[in-house]
Amino acid sequence: MPTQKITIEPVTRIEGHAKVTIHLNAAGAVDHAYLHINEFRGFEKFCEGRPYFEMPAITPRICGICPVSHHLAAAKAADDLANCPPPRPAALLRELMHMGQVIQSHGMHFFELAGPDLLLGFDADPAARNVLGVLAADPALALQAINLRKFGQRIIELLGGRRIHPTFAVTGGVNKALQPAERDQILAAAPAAIAALQAGLAIMRGWAERNQWDIDNFGVFSTGYLGMVTPDTGLALYDGDLRLIDSAGQELERFDGRHYLDYLSEHVENWSYLKFPFYKGLGWPAGVYRVGPLGRLNAVSHLDTPLAQKELTTFKALAPGRPVENTLYYHYARLIEALFAAERVQALLDDPDILSTDLLKTRQAPTLSADGLAEGVGVLEAPRGTLFHHYWADEHGRLKRVNLIVATGHNNWAMSKAVDAVAKTYLTGPEIREGLLNRVEAAVRAYDPCLSCSTPAVGQMPMVVELFDVDGALVQTVRRDSRD
Repeated sequence: MPTQKITIEPVTRIEGHAKVTIHLNAAGAVDHAYLHINEFRGFEKFCEGRPYFEMPAITPRICGICPVSHHLAAAKAADDLANCPPPRPAALLRELMHMGQVIQSHGMHFFELAGPDLLLGFDADPAARNVLGVLAADPALALQAINLRKFGQRIIELLGGRRIHPTFAVTGGVNKALQPAERDQILAAAPAAIAALQAGLAIMRGWAERNQWDIDNFGVFSTGYLGMVTPDTGLALYDGDLRLIDSAGQELERFDGRHYLDYLSEHVENWSYLKFPFYKGLGWPAGVYRVGPLGRLNAVSHLDTPLAQKELTTFKALAPGRPVENTLYYHYARLIEALFAAERVQALLDDPDILSTDLLKTRQAPTLSADGLAEGVGVLEAPRGTLFHHYWADEHGRLKRVNLIVATGHNNWAMSKAVDAVAKTYLTGPEIREGLLNRVEAAVRAYDPCLSCSTPAVGQMPMVVELFDVDGALVQTVRRDSRD
């Protein structure tokens, strides 16, 4: 029997355009599967020449799903470049907006993107395996999910004036104070958001118990893990040092994210536009690592909110003394983080400084290095993982160079590995059922990739799976629009 090649294009229920190619050998087993990121945007290049202080307004246009992450990372980079860290009240308000982003993004991913697989089944009819199918199966849960996302978006809207592409953070602070009535509105809605997340956690735990074989065999492999931490190794999402651990859970590095180039480098493969970051100390490919919810919860020792900490204890018990390496547990980690963010919203709103009007520090002249350029780096934990904005500007504040490393880039190797591992576990030729191909897509969805962020695309936003025989002939193609 000749070998075959399957193509899945586009991968569905992700943000961006990607395809998977699966090569089968003569026996009908998977020889190798590849995840191809085939967008290119050039966002870094066309920012050159702009004033650095415009970046908090420009970079949210990279993505309509996580604009707040780019907005705040850009503001932090501008703060660094202009030597003007914001007053404490402004930092609290930025973090509050960030928590809104985490809640709405994580909530949407679990209930609307991953939820159809978990609630309806990987093998469900694709015509119903979507958010409308979830609505039909459990209207009350679907309403909770909608209101959860609405809660996160409302926080963003109250602070930034709109839910998408907010205008709030500026160099040295923010441009609007939080009003008492706005604080009270958010506080009143927080308990319902927490209840929705607890419902999601119960669903995830129950699904894992019923599908333990899948949990244990679906893309389980060893990597390092990177995440932002507080000084005592608690979870930090807006500000803190970065902690990198190895596959045994031992700390490799703890460093100021502004010095990321001393620790991280990028590898290139000829089958993807997206680069592969790795830890310099171990080299390529031994130095690959994962970011995002699974990476962060593996990198931290505790969470500073009570309900989320209780869940973290259960999570850590899944692999005592070692990192949790199961790809499907990204969904569990995602819900724990969202619960942390919702509790953190309550803590921030109870801080006396949250209503302060001390919101802006005067911008300073950039400090130029020997090459005549000033540098600024902004780092935070976007919902999908660690986000770096790095700007170089001349004496007039005009950008000469921009470097963006986003979560999907950090996870590129892991997503590719997961696709290959899941295909080898579940697929046998010559004919491949749709539900099995959906499992390959689910390996990508677990990481919640944001591909328009990651190729900083000229291109479409839809996913494709292709199956090729031993002679390189295309045998089977599955193509769907990314909104399916």
